[in-house]
Amino acid sequence: MSDEYLAVNKANWDQRAPAHAASPGYGVDHFLADPEHLSGVIRFDLSRLGDVAGLRGVHLQCHIGTDTLSLHRLGARMTGLDLSPASLVEARRLAASCGAEIEYVESEVYRALDVLEPGAFDLVYTGMGALCWLPSVARWAEVVAGLLKPGGRLFIREGHPVLWSLEDDRADDELVIAHSYGEMIEPLEWNDDSTYVPTDVTFTATRTLEWNHGIGEILTAVLDAGLAVRSFVEHDSVPWEAIPGRMELLEGGEEWRLADRPERLPHSYTLQAVKI
Repeated sequence: MSDEYLAVNKANWDQRAPAHAASPGYGVDHFLADPEHLSGVIRFDLSRLGDVAGLRGVHLQCHIGTDTLSLHRLGARMTGLDLSPASLVEARRLAASCGAEIEYVESEVYRALDVLEPGAFDLVYTGMGALCWLPSVARWAEVVAGLLKPGGRLFIREGHPVLWSLEDDRADDELVIAHSYGEMIEPLEWNDDSTYVPTDVTFTATRTLEWNHGIGEILTAVLDAGLAVRSFVEHDSVPWEAIPGRMELLEGGEEWRLADRPERLPHSYTLQAVKI
């Protein structure tokens, strides 16, 4: 696989970043107004996350840093890493405006061990919609293991690969597998001038190259990298309207669920593993 995907996807995220920072979907104003505000993604998993105070953490594929800042507010000493310089401009601006000391590093994930200290982190965190941008989940898991101290923890919440494999523009209520569930050599190619949060911006860098990774592939990659799985929980909601027109916003206004028989669909999952 060539590195074309990096340039293509970087261009897309560079355009999305300022629009996302200005969108109510990311709630930047809430972070500025309330020094205790946390992102909805972090709040969703607070009971599973536990006490992170004093931990040295790195957030891979941190985008504009709302989850990174949230972990900082919980007491972790955070570093954020992302391939998009425009995303890091917004992340640094948010951290500075909130008086948060967070280091942000520009790099694609597979080079993380070249730009961050190996074996130095107590926590590697990855949030929603990150793994689909990577062609190999095994390489990702090797990077995670390389960053963690012995006893250090991986924490990831992600969209479920069944969700990613669905045809999302059907007019009926059927759930149809239209895309690969497992990892393929060639990426799925998309052209889309919209994004997943409200914005009036029309994007011109619309092409993206993405991969799905099956649950078995993800768990096997984590185990093969020398991590012990401590928890794996599947959820019946996601923090965005993943299937437009067919989902309902749940109480609290942050998670979406399939409106018709949501038990049919694993929407997302939370995975925790420890380096042994």
